[in-house]
Amino acid sequence: MSPHEKYMRRCLELAKNGLGRVAPNPMVGAVLVREGSIVAEGYHRAHGLPHAEVEAIGRVGDKGLPAGCTLYVSLEPCCHFGKTPPCTDLIIASKIPRVVVATPDTFGQVNGAGILRLRSAGVDVTVGVLEREARELNRRFFTFHEKARPYVILKWAQSADGFIDARRAAGAPPAAISGEQAHRLSHKWRTEEQAIMVGTRTATLDNPALTARRWHGSNPLRVVVDRHGALPRSLRLFNGEAPTVALTGGDPRGWMQALRERGVQSLIVEGGAALLQAFIDAALWDEARIFTAPKSLGQGVPAPRLAGAVQHSILVGEDSLQIVSNEKKF
Repeated sequence: MSPHEKYMRRCLELAKNGLGRVAPNPMVGAVLVREGSIVAEGYHRAHGLPHAEVEAIGRVGDKGLPAGCTLYVSLEPCCHFGKTPPCTDLIIASKIPRVVVATPDTFGQVNGAGILRLRSAGVDVTVGVLEREARELNRRFFTFHEKARPYVILKWAQSADGFIDARRAAGAPPAAISGEQAHRLSHKWRTEEQAIMVGTRTATLDNPALTARRWHGSNPLRVVVDRHGALPRSLRLFNGEAPTVALTGGDPRGWMQALRERGVQSLIVEGGAALLQAFIDAALWDEARIFTAPKSLGQGVPAPRLAGAVQHSILVGEDSLQIVSNEKKF
């Protein structure tokens, strides 16, 4: 591992701490290095708070010290005024001579302009160290700005024989498939994404709350597909515990456009089978998280049909969790 890779990996580790807190901004980590030692580091903690570069530079006790440092940062420094001033201006004012960047920022107001601004000021800029890993970390952000839609995560639980539920009428409880540890992990995921979606049938049959009540963190925006605008407002989705958007009519592409207009960068789609399959058939998904329980149902609602590259499989309690990646996502 080269020194550049070593320090950039630290930037990526730091950046991950912002998951679920920084959107619509990207997760970013920064490290200041002098003579082979880290002298300060920082990461973007939450939307509206200082960026990673500002955090790192601000942690240097000796204000003259950055002038002899190399700054490593996992994303191209911003060069525009937003919630905070441009990071490029602070880097230049701090007389930092060298900056190593993992990946350019393809957001329209940056998109190479930050790198150009630094180079124009005489800063030596290296780009592309662990670029693939950096893009993967901020896959939600890049998908939103490059594909003009949220990053879509499909999630379901299925029995060992491939069913996601029993066939049942309204009022009948859903089949118990995954275990408590899988439920807790699912709620943790809800705190990490901006929105969660169900369809009309799931809203009617299950009356879900779609909150992160089994984990500490923020509730996502609740999205329900209500094609005919007929869902009763007595459902828990409309109880005011978390914001809710009802999408009428349309199809997955139309729903994605509506969510993009609201600034939603990531979406978890949770059953039923028809809604999940609609996203699969439209090729509008980026990854799938599938719990498979050791129990069998014998009959019921078949799980969606999905083809993709399996990234990894782990045990969560007694359930097997498969993470499947859409090979066309980047």
